[in-house]
Amino acid sequence: MPEILPVNWLPDGRLPASSSAAVQRAADILTRGGLVAIPTETVYGLAALATDAAAVARIFRAKGRPATNPLIVHVADAAMASPLVRVWPQRATTVAAAHWPGPLTLVLPATKLVPEIVRAGGGTVAVRCPQHPVTAALLRLLGQPLAAPSGNRSGMLSPTTAAHVAASLGDAVDLILDGGTCDCGIESTVVDLTTEPPQLLRPGPIDRSTLAASLGCQLLGGSAVDQAASSSGVHRSPGLLLKHYAPEADLEVSSESTARVKQRLKHGERVGWVTLGGHSSSELLQEVGEGMLHHRDLPDEPAGYARQLYACLHDLDRLAVTAIVVETPPRSELWQAVHDRLTRAAHRDAI
Repeated sequence: MPEILPVNWLPDGRLPASSSAAVQRAADILTRGGLVAIPTETVYGLAALATDAAAVARIFRAKGRPATNPLIVHVADAAMASPLVRVWPQRATTVAAAHWPGPLTLVLPATKLVPEIVRAGGGTVAVRCPQHPVTAALLRLLGQPLAAPSGNRSGMLSPTTAAHVAASLGDAVDLILDGGTCDCGIESTVVDLTTEPPQLLRPGPIDRSTLAASLGCQLLGGSAVDQAASSSGVHRSPGLLLKHYAPEADLEVSSESTARVKQRLKHGERVGWVTLGGHSSSELLQEVGEGMLHHRDLPDEPAGYARQLYACLHDLDRLAVTAIVVETPPRSELWQAVHDRLTRAAHRDAI
């Protein structure tokens, strides 16, 4: 298993000596072309120096990631992003001032400094400035941007703890910085600023209305960008694969979750049941055999639900359930990111 170094920080964001030493070790590994799993406020990332094409290629191999799926480049601030971006519009300045550091990724025209492998052959680069104190300190120490997709096998559940990274990638990672559980629990919001008006490519912790208010305009987005690939098959953003964020168990989302759980139990499946808002399951739990049904109830507000979702699904996989039935969350704009993740997790490839 990879080396895991715990890191923490003081209320003002400064790192104690032990954590500073861990960050220095991570920086040394990265500058030698290694891979380090890093904590962010969204999910854990698998990082390499963004301008080191050979190191970035290790990310793709470790994850089994399709070459058409670009990477997000993490920066310490807008100044670090500037050499990577050919055109930095006023809207980028405005929205970065409102939401950086934070869970927002901007898609912009790329310079030649960004390796082709990072861009997946396209002409844009996705950049964001993470808020997590440890990764922020690492970026400042390096003075260089980091390419960092989620630290898991491609298409599978994103990690929200260091243990999730270790279980998914094992020795493919040179070092894991353990910064505790991620605050947001789902991936960043992604907006493409190369279009007019800007286009929401991936919903996330910053909702559409908040983002539109920051930009001063409405956003394109919806079913037309669910696949968001060019004619060459190159995606403009990560997170646009139809099958993504998936647990090992077969997952379905149902507005009749109690009935679906009963049906799957009748077929002899070990079922994980995810509800929300204090849903009572005691009667059904008493009816079935021990170990056949595992119930989890998540918060009935979107931020709390998102924060716990992946950890819940990781836990059900650990219990070796064969099916997961998720009660359909509310249909509103604030739940858009949750619905996006669940829809992709439940996607079944055509036969």
